[in-house]
Amino acid sequence: MTAPSPPGESGGALRPDAVVAAAYAHLLADAQAVLERWAAPDAGQETLRRDYLRHLAAHPDGVARDGPPAHLTASCVVLDEAGEQVLLTLHRKARAWFQFGGHLEEGDATLLAAARREAREESGMERLEPLPHPVQLDRHVLVGAFGRCREHLDVRYAAVAPEGSSPRVSSESDDVRWWPVGALPDGTRAELVPLLSAARRAVREVTHVSGGRDAAGGA
Repeated sequence: MTAPSPPGESGGALRPDAVVAAAYAHLLADAQAVLERWAAPDAGQETLRRDYLRHLAAHPDGVARDGPPAHLTASCVVLDEAGEQVLLTLHRKARAWFQFGGHLEEGDATLLAAARREAREESGMERLEPLPHPVQLDRHVLVGAFGRCREHLDVRYAAVAPEGSSPRVSSESDDVRWWPVGALPDGTRAELVPLLSAARRAVREVTHVSGGRDAAGGA
């Protein structure tokens, strides 16, 4: 008996899964709007932004894990208030340290909501709130036991840990730990360095704007 084709595939030809596309239509629309508005900081990020939009135009189910093997994900890197420490999780499948993140779920209202949910679930910090705009895009091929997932088009956000919050280990990781930004753990993938630079820059900009408004209000 011939085995059934995976979702979205028929005879080796990839095609959108209409049921998945319909269920995730709100996230497709939000992802396209976010990427259309996002001002990429450099030429490399602009190329990725355009690539993401082309991918979504070709794959209306491309925001779902059950869509094509290459699909969008959302993540969030968490810094301390000073921007000198980063909270990372030791991923159980990848056996490497990463920021928090994962697949979009049908119940997520937006990309930002997906990043918030993943960060709160995996860090144990229930009051964690990411900055409203992405700080970086990263497209990477998966190696290891990731099922039919072959490539993640990650949309990355940043957050500052709420004062008084303590992290905890989730079921998807073996450890959650603070690391100095200048002394990341061995085996950390090279893209964490530019991600942290982008996150720290975004946090500084928000803090500067907020501080300026507070000063103006108190004048």
